[in-house]
Formats: sequence, structure tokens, C-alpha cells
Amino acid sequence: MEIMGFLGPVGTHSEAAAIHLNSILEKKCRLEAFPDIYNAIRAVEKGKIATCLVPVENSLEGSINITLDTLAHCDSLYIAREVVWGVHNHLMMQDVKVPVKKILSHAQPLAQCRDYLREHFPEAELEAVGSTAIAANMAAEADPSEGIAAICTIRAGLLNGLDVVATNIQDNNNNCTRFYQLRRVGDGGDNGLKPIPPEEFGVCLKTQLIFQIDGKDAGQLCWVLQDLATRKVNITRIESRPARTGLGEYIFFLDLDVPEQEYRLDDAIEDICQKSVWLKNPGRYQVIRADRVDLESAVRE
Repeated sequence: MEIMGFLGPVGTHSEAAAIHLNSILEKKCRLEAFPDIYNAIRAVEKGKIATCLVPVENSLEGSINITLDTLAHCDSLYIAREVVWGVHNHLMMQDVKVPVKKILSHAQPLAQCRDYLREHFPEAELEAVGSTAIAANMAAEADPSEGIAAICTIRAGLLNGLDVVATNIQDNNNNCTRFYQLRRVGDGGDNGLKPIPPEEFGVCLKTQLIFQIDGKDAGQLCWVLQDLATRKVNITRIESRPARTGLGEYIFFLDLDVPEQEYRLDDAIEDICQKSVWLKNPGRYQVIRADRVDLESAVRE
């Protein structure tokens, strides 16, 4: 059985997304938690595990830079799938009758629930920790009288014996995180997908371009975008990151919809490659949307 790595520990949103993806794969994986995104990706690159599911962007807080940077500087990985996971944050603690004095969570959920916390717990101390699962564990190990609560997943709370103070406290119900499932180039593996009801899970085809252009040559990025626009290839996201080769030098990431006439995309990539210092195209992949319903009940056990 193949191993799928995810950002641990158990009880995180990353684990919930991995559990869901695994549930719709034809061939199941054994899930394995990793302490950070970098090590999960490197384990795939080195062949220690077959695949991993790592976050790449949150709709409210933006890109996960370590995922982008690692993918940009690695030649042996491709994107097998993208999973869009709806983020649901819950406030949980040992004794719900005790006033909440301190709230623990990862920095992103704290930011995603900022308005709710300001309105309902303005006097509570907020503390960022390594993950929502760690927050749940710390709340469970504290003296109940201390009034320590955690923003976490239902699964993390239940695993640590916590009770629910409030559910779905995120400020924006459209909050979701995009994950990439990564595999090694040439591994020949693909677990496949079970038939998915289209009305429940939208499946489309996307691709990504990662490239560096000569920033001293005026208009280079404009020409790249025109190569795509004139061929009616839709850009769904554009991002830049430092190239680490010198001040003012950048790598660009473009997420693209794959058109029905794929030759238009192929022609655009060929032209963009000629304008670039280097270019990578880590695969064409399905996008599986799991953000349209609350799937917490699927990961309670």
C-alpha cells in the first residue's frame, strides 16, 4: 500500500483533506503525518513515500510560500491533483462552563476568526502555536480552571476529549484551502478516482507554469501574459516569489485553466519558454472541490 504524507499532527485540516482524498481514490493509501510541509515534500522527492498532500493557498490568508518555493526548486515532482478544502474552525475546550481566558490555535485560524473573537471574547489572550492539533492537545493538558480553549477541527477536539464551545466561527464561510497532491516524475503511479457525482464535486483540468524572466528587459511579463490572452488561455492565479539569485530577481507562478483545444496552451508554453530564463510545467491535473459542503462529519471517527 502506498503512503500519502500530510502536514501533521493528526487532527489538522491537512489530515481532514487527506482523509477525504483517500476516500475517493480507487487504491487506498496509508496516511502518514509529517512535522512540516518541507519534509513531506522531500520524502516524496527522495522516494521514501509515494505521494503527499500539502497546502498551497488559503483563500483568506494567501499563499503557502514553502510549498511554492520547494516546488520551484525541485525538478523531480509533478502535481497529480488539486483538492479545494472548505475550512471550518471550531472553538473547543475541556469545560465549557468555565470562562474562556486564553485561546490557542495556528496563526492562520486566529486570523480567519479575528472578527468573531473580537466580538465574543475581547478580553481573551490569543496565542499562536504550531498547528490546530497542537492547540487542541495543549488545551486538553491544561488545568480546566485556566479557561484555555482551542480553535481546531472537530476531529482534533474529539481526539483530545474537548467539548464544543462554538462551531463554524470563521469570519468568512467561503474560506477554503487549496492542496496539491505531489508525486515523483516517472513513478508511474496514480491511484485513480472513484466515480464522483458531478453535482457534488466539480472536477476540472488545470496546469501551472513556473518560470523566471529577465527583469531588466522591459515588458517581458506583459509579453508572457499576452501569449496566453491571445490564445484565450485563462489565468486563474498569478504569484511572484524571490528567485534567490539576486535582489530584484523573481520567479512567477501562473495557474491556468486547460482549454478544450489543448494545442492553444501548448503553443503558448512554447512561446513563453523562449522568453524565459527557465520554465517548468509540473503537469496537468484535476481539481477536486470539497469546499461546498461541511465534511467534518466524515472525519469524526
